[in-house]
This record gives sequence, C-alpha cells and structure tokens, in this order.
Amino acid sequence: MVKGRLHGISRYALEMACRLPALAPDLRISGLTGPEGLPTGLGTLTPRIPLHRCPVDFLSPLEQPALAGSLAVLKPDLFHATSFSLPALWPGRLVATLHDANHLALAENYGPGRRAYYKLIVGPRAKRAQALITVSEFSREELARYLGLSPYRLQVIPNGVDARYQQPVPSELKDFRERHGLPPRFFLTVGNTKAHKNLGLLADIAESLPVPMVLLAGKGAAWELGFPEGTIELSEVPEDDMPRLYGAATALLMPSRYEGFGLPVLEAMACGCPVVAARTSSLPEVTGESALLLSPDDKDGWREAALKLLRDDGLRRELSEKGRERAARFSWEDCATRTLATWHRALEAR
Repeated sequence: MVKGRLHGISRYALEMACRLPALAPDLRISGLTGPEGLPTGLGTLTPRIPLHRCPVDFLSPLEQPALAGSLAVLKPDLFHATSFSLPALWPGRLVATLHDANHLALAENYGPGRRAYYKLIVGPRAKRAQALITVSEFSREELARYLGLSPYRLQVIPNGVDARYQQPVPSELKDFRERHGLPPRFFLTVGNTKAHKNLGLLADIAESLPVPMVLLAGKGAAWELGFPEGTIELSEVPEDDMPRLYGAATALLMPSRYEGFGLPVLEAMACGCPVVAARTSSLPEVTGESALLLSPDDKDGWREAALKLLRDDGLRRELSEKGRERAARFSWEDCATRTLATWHRALEAR
C-alpha cells in the first residue's frame, strides 16, 4: 500500500513495520510490498525487515490471485493487512486494519468497481478475519454500518505521532523557510485533490487572505483546484522536514468532509501549529477542544477564523499549547504495542 507521496494509511503501515519487530523479538516479521518495492527517501520510516514484492499492485485485476500466491509462498502464521486490500483467496489467519468506509459512504466520488470491491472482497473477508482494527470510533461505526459488521468486532487503536514531531526551534524554521522560499507567515493545507478533502473551499477564500496559502496536495493541485496566483505549491517535502513545515505555518487549515482519522491535524498539533478543522467525521474526536472547528460549508467562517488567527497572538499561543498537550496522548509506540497484543490473540485463537 506504500507508493508515491505518503498519506496516512501508508504512514501507518511503515510505522508498524518499523516498530513491531523491536517489540516482538520472538516473532519473525516480513513485509509484502507492491511490485516496485518501497519508494526512496523514507528516512527513519525505512523498515529493516525482509521485504517481498507482490507481482501486481493492489486493486489491479490480478490482485487477488497474486496476493494469494505471494502468501502461499511465504507461508505466514498470520497476515496483517494494513489497509483494505484483504486476501479473499487465502484462508490463513488474518488481522486487518480498516481505516474508514470512504469508498462506501462517498460512493458517488468513485467508480462502481470500488464499491463492488468492498462488497465482494473486503466485507466477506473481514467477517472471517481473526481480528479487525480501525483508527477511530467514527470509523468503527461507519464500517459496521456499511459492511454489516457488529461494531464490537472492530477494535479501535488510534494512530500516533512520532516524537520527531515537536515544535521546531527558530533557527530550524529560518533555515527551512529559506530552503523552500516560504514567507514568514502563511496558511498550510495538506491533502489531495479528491472531492471529500474539500480544498476547493480554501481555493475560494485564498485570494481574500493577506498571507499566502501553502498547498501540499500533489503536483498540479493548485491549478486543478483553482487556487489563485500567489499560492505556493509544494509538490514534495522530505519526510524529515514535515515537522518544520507544520512548525513554520501560521495555522493548518483542514476542511475535509470525511476522514477516518485525520493524521495531519495530529502532526500539526504536535508541532505547535494551530489547527482549524471541519466539524465532521473523526476530526473532532482527534482534536478534542484543541482546535477551531467549523462547518465544511461555511466559507465566511473559515475566512474569519483565518483572519482572527493572524491578528490574535494570544489565540495562536492558546491553540498551540492545547494542541501539543492533546497530541501527547497519541503515540505510535502505544499503537504498535496494542497491535502486537492483537496479533498474539489472533495467533492463539482457535
């Protein structure tokens, strides 16, 4: 599932692949990648376990026989599917992490094939899995409803944030801004061009803001989404530089309509970056009372919140402090420890 620019699901897979071997020296752990292997430049997220390549990518027409074939060769006692690519043709012990029900809840944003995949592959195989994990209470309710599962079949283990995500010192921020040509003040948004990310709302208000918007959403996203001239588009940021990007921003703006977890808001809060997020899906669950929450349809509200953060130093400091306190409750170490306990229960199940 790890390819191209990292998103929350691929980060989850890498964090587990890096952390679980140290927690479980009694287990022999291997990883299954796509046919091209892992991308370069992962830095500290590079797993140090044997990696095996599946001959085809996930969701390709031959995904299921190729996945079954790879597992038949590797003969694992347990397979942990870290996303919705579940091995329907392999009968072994399975733990699956299902991050959200996006493709079912927002079926109009995808072709009929994706919905059919969930109904024919994900749902039936999930019901036969030894254990199911999801990342938020919101996703547990969504997955149970759309896949016909009991919510009690899904264990909630939230995502975490690495200790590297902390408030950078001023010298680090100065160096980062100079290297990337960033101004002293800017608003940041992180996501992609999918409709549910709702970045068009920010495109509509960007021109009325006195500081630029910095967009990390893939190459060409600013043009595709209609952001005005003056928007700063970052097509790629090295993984090790992400804490500095969050730390340099005046605030992170995340108007997404649907998130299974919403990892960028947690990472931003850990770095002392104030957050404005949509009052929808899992985002209030992750932010608690440590962010400004708004309707994803209220353009005027988002504009006013952004302007208020520019003017009010006290509000920025308050959100920064609350955000760091909130983020300290989430760690990848805890996520990996609880996941390992799930593995052991699945291995012991009859």
